[in-house]
Amino acid sequence: MTLSRTAAIRVVAPETSSVLSPRTAHGDAATIAEISAGLLAPQASTSPKYFYDSLGSHLFEAICELPEYYPTRTEAAIFARHGADMAARIGPGMTLVDLGAGNCAKAASLFPLLQPSQYVPVDIAGEFLQQAAAQLRQRFPAIEITPLVMDLSQPLILPPSLPAARRQFFYPGSSIGNFTPHDAVTFLRQVRENVGADGGLLIGVDLVKDPAVLDAAYDDAIGVTAAFNMNLLRHLNHLAGADFDPAQWRHVAFFNDAESRIEMHLEARCALSVHWCGGERSFAQGERIHTENSHKYTLEGFRSLLWEAGFRVDGTWTDDAHWFAVMHAAAAYA
Repeated sequence: MTLSRTAAIRVVAPETSSVLSPRTAHGDAATIAEISAGLLAPQASTSPKYFYDSLGSHLFEAICELPEYYPTRTEAAIFARHGADMAARIGPGMTLVDLGAGNCAKAASLFPLLQPSQYVPVDIAGEFLQQAAAQLRQRFPAIEITPLVMDLSQPLILPPSLPAARRQFFYPGSSIGNFTPHDAVTFLRQVRENVGADGGLLIGVDLVKDPAVLDAAYDDAIGVTAAFNMNLLRHLNHLAGADFDPAQWRHVAFFNDAESRIEMHLEARCALSVHWCGGERSFAQGERIHTENSHKYTLEGFRSLLWEAGFRVDGTWTDDAHWFAVMHAAAAYA
C-alpha cells in the first residue's frame, strides 16, 4: 500500500491535556515517521506489518483455527496430499528460508519430507519468533535453526553467513496477497536475487472464489478477526505514543471486486481526534483507516506475475475446489 507523505504534520502542543497527550513512543524515528505518513494521508492507512506484535501473532493463530478461515486448512490439506511430490522436486539438504514464519508450524510440518540442513525463520515479531525457534530446536536438534527478525516491507537482505547454495524460500499462506501486484513483483524479484541458480520458491496463493466465502473469512462470526484488526490500534499506541481508544472504532472487511482483493479497515464510530508523537488527526464519523489488502489471483495471473519476477513455475498443486494453490518456482534464467 502506498503511503502519501504530502499531508502536513501538526505538532501537538505541550500544554495539551494529559488525557489526550501522546504517551511514550517505543518505536524508532523511522517507524514513527512511517506511521505518521500513513495516518495523515488523504486516505488514512497503516501497513499490515503492524498487526504483528506478540498479541497480534497469537490472534492470527486463533484466526487460522476458525471454520470461516479456509486458507490455513486448505493449504495444509494440499501439503498433506502433495508434500512428497514437492519434496521430490526440491531435494533434501537445502537451507529453508521461511518468510513471515510466525509460529513456524507450517514449515516444521514439512521437515520430515523436505529434510532441510538449516532452517531460517524470518518474521517481524521478534519475541514471538525467538520463542518458536527455541521450541523447534528441542524437537529437531539435527537441524541448524537461525531465526531472523526482519521487516519484509524493507529490502530483503540475508546475512552473508547463510549458505549461498541450495536456498529454498518458503512463503506459505496468502501473505503475498498483502502486496499490490506491482509491489508483489518487486518483492519477488528480491527473493529471486537471493535464490541463486540452484534454489527455488515454494509459495501459497489464495485464488479468486465466491465473494461470500471471502467476506466470511475476514469477518468471522465470533469476532476474532475484528480483535486482530483492533489490536493494531493498541500496537500503534505503543509504537508511536498514540492515544487511540479501540472502543471508538469498528472492524470493516469486504471484497473489492474491481481490485480482486479483500480490504480491511477500521471505521470511526463517532467524530474523534487522535494524537501521537509529533502529530494528530481528526476523523469524522464513518471515516476509515485502511489496514490491509489481500489480493486474490487466478492460476494464470500468478504464474505471469512470477515470470515477471524472474521465476518459472515447475509445479502447481491445488485443492479439489480450486480455492487455494501452492506453486514451486525456480530461477527462469541465470
